[in-house]
Amino acid sequence: MTATTATAATTSATSATSAIDVTGARTAEAADVITGARERIDALDDRIIGLVQERMAVSAVIQEARMSSGGRRVNLSREMEILGHFRDALGKPGTSLAMTLLELSRGRV
Repeated sequence: MTATTATAATTSATSATSAIDVTGARTAEAADVITGARERIDALDDRIIGLVQERMAVSAVIQEARMSSGGRRVNLSREMEILGHFRDALGKPGTSLAMTLLELSRGRV
């Protein structure tokens, strides 16, 4: 084995060990699956954040229209519909998620 081949083999083994350490996997194959899945989750999280920001902007438009017409900033019956929708779709944790979205979307009250 040449020095270059030995160095490449050591680097490859170190990378595999490092991936296993970071992912908590016990094999290089599992570490590869986890790494790929985490990349997908990161991309999904970026999309979710973008959608939440879009939701916040749309909610601000609704609030402004409601208040400029003499209405209240928050429509509690609508918020109850949203809470129910999330609960029905996601169970009890969906209610918590909806509450967080509503809090973010209300802005300063």
